[in-house]
Amino acid sequence: MTADPVIRQVRPDEWPEAKALRLTALRDPLARLAFGETYEGVRTQSEQFWKDRTAKGAEGGPHRQFIAEGPAGAWVGTVTVRVKDPGSADATGSRSEPRQAHLVAVFVRPEHRGGDVARGLFRAAVDWARAEAGVERVRLRVHRENGRAEAFYRKAGFVRVAVVGDEYEMEYRPTS
Repeated sequence: MTADPVIRQVRPDEWPEAKALRLTALRDPLARLAFGETYEGVRTQSEQFWKDRTAKGAEGGPHRQFIAEGPAGAWVGTVTVRVKDPGSADATGSRSEPRQAHLVAVFVRPEHRGGDVARGLFRAAVDWARAEAGVERVRLRVHRENGRAEAFYRKAGFVRVAVVGDEYEMEYRPTS
């Protein structure tokens, strides 16, 4: 039996680890459905790009990136929470009404899927968004062809609320 992953927020100085995990995620076969960028598009970005990106998701930044550490501190998964204030536009130009959070950049290494990693990441992300960021809604989007991810999101308490192009928008609505 393996130890439970440690779920925590990323620190600004961990940009090399954040970069490595993101590049691994972008090599995943479903990356074309799940991410708004490609491996080829970001692999040659500067050190400063990765430092800035990581700092945005660290404590004190506008968002939060949570990571799951497996045995020996290896990063095995991640999710980022982006907070949207009322009136702010998302990537599609839609305007948010209440303060809300969007879970993005979800990735779990294949050998850690189906266990507690994704559940722990989502629990930390939703709890932070609701308690610390004070959002009224927590949402995410999943591509219609990514059935495995959608099935997990449903188990995590998300339900479909809209169709946006090739994606389902889902909102967190816990049953208990």
